[in-house]
Amino acid sequence: MAEEKTEIEYDEELDTRGLFCPEPLFEVRNFSETLDIGQCFKIIADDPAAEEDLTRWAKRTGTELVEFVKDGDDLIFYFKKKK
Repeated sequence: MAEEKTEIEYDEELDTRGLFCPEPLFEVRNFSETLDIGQCFKIIADDPAAEEDLTRWAKRTGTELVEFVKDGDDLIFYFKKKK
């Protein structure tokens, strides 16, 4: 039986595929500043450094990492803005 993927609900999405360190981090930081507290957002990246960079960014800024998924070359992050 195939495993069903459950899609997390989110308010906004940012696709940073094709950008490489440090650009995805800059784009996510600027993007998150436009969101309201409590909003969930999805980030798609394909830069291998994004996993570590965005995880550290979330911890440093108090942003909740709801889920992280690797889908082929894509790194998919779901965050919730806390402050």
